[in-house]
Amino acid sequence: MSVAVLAREFQVHEATIRRDLAEAEQEGLLKRTRGGVIVEQLTHAEPSFRERTNVRLEQKMRIGRLAASLVEDGDHIMIDSGTTTLHIARSLAARSNITVVTNDMNVAAESRDAPGVKVTVTGGELYPSSYMLNGMFTDEMLRSLHVTKAFLGTPAIHAKYGLMHPEARLVPAKQGMIRAAQEVIVVADDTKLGKLSLHTVAPCSSIHTLITGKEAGEDSIKPFQDVGIHVMTV
Repeated sequence: MSVAVLAREFQVHEATIRRDLAEAEQEGLLKRTRGGVIVEQLTHAEPSFRERTNVRLEQKMRIGRLAASLVEDGDHIMIDSGTTTLHIARSLAARSNITVVTNDMNVAAESRDAPGVKVTVTGGELYPSSYMLNGMFTDEMLRSLHVTKAFLGTPAIHAKYGLMHPEARLVPAKQGMIRAAQEVIVVADDTKLGKLSLHTVAPCSSIHTLITGKEAGEDSIKPFQDVGIHVMTV
């Protein structure tokens, strides 16, 4: 909605609207664009893997290829469960001397025929809707590992509130991956940027790099750059 429309709606001066919007933005309720405002959406739940597979598919493929290019031969990495992270695994098939630790059955299956990729699965309870492994056994194994890079997916990431998730039971595994990694890389399509959710997984200070699609506008990217995250678009 534009500032002019808001001023007419509430019958006040545009300067008043701008001040109110600035305060609301500081509270994380919305984000301002040039001449207007976008109300940020709260992510209440993550759809099933099947529902998410083809959403922003081409963008997720681009993100996966770029993320995979950051992996060096000899790296030990973690790949989080998700439809975007799956494309990282697909782009690593021709690489050599890489160890992949994952809590995702699809990621593990994708890497099974790659001769240069050693796959370690975390164990845990299988979630049929997402092919994710989670729970006590997953968390326990993650506490015993150390890797070069962790690639995390997310339904919501906010420059002020950090990495977020709607389901509390899935938070500990993501936190375990962050603790285990020297470098944390979040992969998220443009629809996830600026989104809020119920639970904070980690602050932005824990994230080194954010990879997203070229569809993300400057207004979406700049807040993350301002808090010290290296943003890559593809």
